[in-house]
Amino acid sequence: MFTSDTESDQRTAARTALVYLLVSLFFVLFGAIYEHFSHDVYSGYMIYAFAFPLLGGALPFSAMALLDSCPVPTRLTLNLYHSGIATLTVGSVFQGVLEIYGTTSRLIRVYWIVGTLLTAGGIVLYLAGLLRCKRT
Repeated sequence: MFTSDTESDQRTAARTALVYLLVSLFFVLFGAIYEHFSHDVYSGYMIYAFAFPLLGGALPFSAMALLDSCPVPTRLTLNLYHSGIATLTVGSVFQGVLEIYGTTSRLIRVYWIVGTLLTAGGIVLYLAGLLRCKRT
């Protein structure tokens, strides 16, 4: 791999980490504003919705940007992983909205199942790519 490719990959990972950090900040503000207008009714799902993009997005992509040896995931891997993190985040916000409103829905499980499967699929494909890279 050429040095310019590595620098470009690191810049891409750093940019992705920054985007995830901004998304996390958005959900911190969104949760705070929503909770402010919810008449003192709180939901842990709404308060901690920012954790998915922060821990699942900003943290791993920051590590990729700092480590030279990590290859950049393929487009399919990234799409699966980003979709999984987005699904988990939206599911957490939706669960929070339902809790604040005082109702439940059986369909909320779909967010958790699909989000987990998409994220796990992205991780598995990335690990398979790492193994393939190490063998060659």
